Amino acid sequence: MDFTKYFKAYEELAKSVDKAFKKVADDFPKEVNCKPGCSDCCYALFDLTLIESLYINKKFREIYTDDVKRHEIINRAVKADREIHRLKKKAFDEQKQGVSDIEIIGMMAMERVRCPLLNENNQCDLYDFRPLNCRAYGVPTETGGTSHICGRTGFVQGEKYPAIKMDKLYEFLYQISNELVKNMNTKFTRMGDMLIPLSMAIMTDFDDNYLGIEDSKEIEL
Repeated sequence: MDFTKYFKAYEELAKSVDKAFKKVADDFPKEVNCKPGCSDCCYALFDLTLIESLYINKKFREIYTDDVKRHEIINRAVKADREIHRLKKKAFDEQKQGVSDIEIIGMMAMERVRCPLLNENNQCDLYDFRPLNCRAYGVPTETGGTSHICGRTGFVQGEKYPAIKMDKLYEFLYQISNELVKNMNTKFTRMGDMLIPLSMAIMTDFDDNYLGIEDSKEIEL
């Protein structure tokens, strides 16, 4: 299936995040400490929308054609996925015990799971095509009206800085994902709202069966 139209829309969104990051980094050079070898962001826990999952999966399969390297990354993805599953089960159990959603979100934000794309040299094996969350990490971000900063930066919590609005980014990601699903002859009509761990995005075979495509109808471009 040809997702070119949707991948281009996603790439434009990624460029806008890179541009916003550079603007903040240029304006606050002493505060932004991102540099090669720093992998703090590579332990953050977050999920991907459908369009980002499809994009990451495609680039992974295009770049890593060597079976040894591909299996090495997939093995790391399996390990990460088991840890993510454990943490999500723990959060679910705590919710059943009456722990508030805000407390659970706070606890999950403190958890660290090594990204399967982080290699032994502390470098990303898919850096040029990394997710938007990774691109935004290192400068102030805002989610649900709450600001977030990386602990390794020089930014001070509570002070005002320009921030990347993550809610707005996800709004665009869902928009692209839902447009894709709308133009795809799938029985899974709510698939555009799903979130997928990066580990699963790497391991999953996004074939017609997974996507719920009922016939060979081409995507409308």
